[in-house]
Amino acid sequence: QVQLVESGGGLVQAGGSLRLSCAASGRAISDHAMGWFRQAPGKEREFVAAMSPSFSTYYADSVKGRFTISRDNAKNTVTLQMNSLKPEDTAVYSCAAVRVYNSDYLLRSSAAYDYWGQGTQVTVSS
Repeated sequence: QVQLVESGGGLVQAGGSLRLSCAASGRAISDHAMGWFRQAPGKEREFVAAMSPSFSTYYADSVKGRFTISRDNAKNTVTLQMNSLKPEDTAVYSCAAVRVYNSDYLLRSSAAYDYWGQGTQVTVSS
């Protein structure tokens, strides 16, 4: 079992930056793929970014070039650096983890993940 706790959300003006962290406990995540998803009010959860155990990264087109996912296996944490934030980035951001999966392509789907954090609110004002 892996427990995930996000932090770092808040209110920021458009064009600003935030850094989200996801702290894992229960077991090491070095052999897990890690993902970030977000859900805005009235919308479905959507993929933001993912990193495989081998450090390959994947991004949604809407955040590519603005967001960066990273991981520190020694600290058992995953980070999402968000720059040039836009009002449409407003959502609850959740991190997720999975150890066994068939293909990195599947990491864009929330169904691929076994463990989820409770989420952290990000609000971007215009």
